[in-house]
Amino acid sequence: MGYGGAKAGLLVLVLGLASACLLKPHVGPAHSPGPLGAVTEAERLGYIHHAQVWHRTDVASMDLARGPQGPKSFNPFQTITCDYVEEPRRGTTPKFHCALAPHDVVKVKYGSAEGKVYAQVTATRLFWALGFDTNAEYRVKVLCRNCPADPWNATQPRLPLATFEPAMVERELPGEEIAHKPDEGWKFKELDLVDESQGGAPAAQRDALRLLAAFVQHSDNSPNNQRLVCLPDGVHKDANGRTTCTAPFMYVEDLGSTFGRGNFWHQKTTARANYREWSRVPMWDDASACRAHLKPGMMQPTLKDPVVSESGRRFLANLLLSLSDRQIRDMFAAGTIDKRGWPSTRHYKNNGTIDQWVQAFKHRRDEIVNRHCAS
Repeated sequence: MGYGGAKAGLLVLVLGLASACLLKPHVGPAHSPGPLGAVTEAERLGYIHHAQVWHRTDVASMDLARGPQGPKSFNPFQTITCDYVEEPRRGTTPKFHCALAPHDVVKVKYGSAEGKVYAQVTATRLFWALGFDTNAEYRVKVLCRNCPADPWNATQPRLPLATFEPAMVERELPGEEIAHKPDEGWKFKELDLVDESQGGAPAAQRDALRLLAAFVQHSDNSPNNQRLVCLPDGVHKDANGRTTCTAPFMYVEDLGSTFGRGNFWHQKTTARANYREWSRVPMWDDASACRAHLKPGMMQPTLKDPVVSESGRRFLANLLLSLSDRQIRDMFAAGTIDKRGWPSTRHYKNNGTIDQWVQAFKHRRDEIVNRHCAS
């Protein structure tokens, strides 16, 4: 085969691999189907019409070092002991399930070179503090009984006790998933279906969510990484025993591919907790049009370079300005984002200090605060 034929063959192979990735079915987290997990498509859209995306928090008083606290929360860098639970592999991030108690199984993500361990904790603290709720993530040390040394790659042999550090565990946002089909999620364009006249979130809040996604570079924004749930107080049964919801909520569930830069080929390294990339990616693709810069990865993205309104820009700017330097520092320290490792020496040797991350955050915040949108 000549040089031209070899090039053509390589191109076909590359395009084929890309297509396979684009069309590959999602194998993300499985959610337990409840009565609202089998609604009709018309019912699902009806819930989206009056869904919320934000609730008010006292931003200045939020403890970003500790994160969400409750009966099932964890202290920063707490050591937890659990029993290995063998489950089928799902997704691409090294993880396993571990039982703290018979009916309390947590998902553990681990590995010094796995950027999600750092980015996801950091990003969820930010969203939570600002009022855009999401799952709660905690950096911990895990002691796993009857556990493989590297469960993602081999379930045997088992060790009496295996240690995982760095690691993070997750608590899902309380609520019952609303879906027409398993792992359905929602696309960012479906935010346009939310109707304020029906009690849904105002346009300013929806635009602020889009802009916040661009701010952290939420580049893996495929539908399965966003969830529509009914908040616990909104689940009701009517006279016929049928379950309905009066408090639908749309949120971003998986914020692991953040604090980097979206990239077609190198999502796991470039897009996750990468100081060099995040600190130099521009906030605006077209500042005069208030078009934010967000070039997503290759896995079925639903948000790219969102155009936001002045009300949305101002809404997010005011929230971000409510954060103190101490809170911003605590957020990055909670995720130990400066300790992020890399899969090989050909990747970056350092990931910025906490001070550098804080300065990059404030610079991007200033880009939002000092902009004015025409509409």
